[in-house]
Amino acid sequence: MKNVVPLQLQYMKKMATIATTTRTYEFFYDSVTVTIKGNNIIYTKIPTIFVSIDLSGNKFEGKIPNAIGDLRALIGLNLSHNRIIGPIPGSLGNLINVESMDLSSNMLTGAIPRGGQFDTFSNDSYEGNLGLCGLPLSINCKNITKPSDEHEQKFGFGWQPVAIGYGCGMLFGIGLGCFVLLIGKPQWLVIMDGGKINRRRTRMRVQERMNQNQLLQM
Repeated sequence: MKNVVPLQLQYMKKMATIATTTRTYEFFYDSVTVTIKGNNIIYTKIPTIFVSIDLSGNKFEGKIPNAIGDLRALIGLNLSHNRIIGPIPGSLGNLINVESMDLSSNMLTGAIPRGGQFDTFSNDSYEGNLGLCGLPLSINCKNITKPSDEHEQKFGFGWQPVAIGYGCGMLFGIGLGCFVLLIGKPQWLVIMDGGKINRRRTRMRVQERMNQNQLLQM
């Protein structure tokens, strides 16, 4: 995932060395709200052996790191409501102690791995990923198509032409602005302004002629 810096991934690897039988009664005196199995649980004190990861709603992009599969002590994993792409790595099946996993509302694709803890999760763990298929979902992998392809076929074009058009329009606007600043107010812009300058000049000439005629008559 792009928003996860290498230092954080190293920390995850360190968590893999935590023994599942280790127990302690030490706490961090801070509070946190964690969503586990669809329920929001408020911890007024965080135990030092807290083995749940909640990265939901952070706009993370990229693929799920295989290193997460090494966190054998992990009990809860929530990566929902991000922009994660690609298949679900089979290494997550190594999380033999995980009780809750939420990968919903992402852009995951491919078949859902089977076996191990994967067989214990319901549809709620995967909903909102139009590219996923296989059990426990009712979507057959043989009938699924990529959501991006369907979207482009429906509207006739993808995001690339839109981005190109937007860029060209912005460059044209910047170029026109620089042109006006360099040469001053162009004549065609004066004409579009309603010809006010020409009208003023005509009135001034008429007034001058009238004044000259009055002087001659005197």
